[in-house]
Amino acid sequence: MEVEEEVEGSEGRAAPKRPMWKGSITIGLINVPVKLLSMVHEKDFAFRFLHKADGQPLKYERVCTKDNKVVEWKDVVRGYEVSKEEFITFTKEELEAAKPESDRRIRLSKFVDFFSIDPVFFERSYILTPNESGEAYQLLRMSLESLGKAGLGRITMRTKEYPALVHVYRGALVLTTLRYASEVADPRKLEDLKGLKEPGKDELELAAKIIKDLSGEFKVSEFKDSYGEKLEELIQKKLKGEKVVIEKPAKEEAKELMTALQETLSQLKKK
Repeated sequence: MEVEEEVEGSEGRAAPKRPMWKGSITIGLINVPVKLLSMVHEKDFAFRFLHKADGQPLKYERVCTKDNKVVEWKDVVRGYEVSKEEFITFTKEELEAAKPESDRRIRLSKFVDFFSIDPVFFERSYILTPNESGEAYQLLRMSLESLGKAGLGRITMRTKEYPALVHVYRGALVLTTLRYASEVADPRKLEDLKGLKEPGKDELELAAKIIKDLSGEFKVSEFKDSYGEKLEELIQKKLKGEKVVIEKPAKEEAKELMTALQETLSQLKKK
C-alpha cells in the first residue's frame, strides 16, 4: 500500500490546468477517459552564451553541412542516420502513422505490488485527472488504493513509447513512465566492482553503529537546493553591482578508514 501521509513542507506547486495528453486507460473492455498533467517542475537556471566583447547573445542557425547555406524551417525534414553521413528521411504523416495504439490509449495488462518495482526504473511522473465523467476514474483509483496495487501498461508521448505505471498518490491517479531494461546498466557487469576486498568485522560494526545513529524517517522537505540558492544570491549581488568574493572550500584531510569511522562515531555521540 502506498504511503499517503502528509509530509511537512512538501505541499508542492499547483498543478497546471492545461493537459499535455488526452486519452483513456483501458482494462479489457473497461474504458477510463483521462487527461495527463505535468507533475514535476524541475527548477533550473538557464544560462546563455554571450559575446564577451559586447555582452550580446549568440545566434545559432540551421546551416547545411554540404553547401554551407542557412536552411529555412519549411525546408527541414526529419532523417535517421543508417550509416556514416547516409540518411533516410520521413514525412510527418509517415511518423504519425507509425505511432502505436498507446498514442491515445494506456492499456493496462497487469497489476503488481507498487513496492515490488525497483525505483531505478522510475523516470517521470504525471497527474491523471478525469476527462468528462469521473465515475470510472474513481472506481479505478479506489480499487488500486484498497489493494495496494499499480497497473502496468504503455503510453506514447512525443516520439517515444514508454512502459508506464498507473498508481495512487495523495487521492489521485498518477502515471509514472518507466525505463526499459536495456536502458539501465547492470552494475554486476562492471570490472571495477569485481574482486573487491571485504572490510573487517570491526569496520562493519562501526559502520553499522553510524548508520543506526543517523537513521530516521524520510522527509524531502529537509533537502534544500543549496546550489540554486547560492546562484540566486550571486545573481542579486551582480544586479546590485556588489563585488563577488570567491571563497575556495578548505581541503579536507584524507584519513584511514578505521580512523574516519571512529571520529565520525565520536562526533555523533556529542550531538
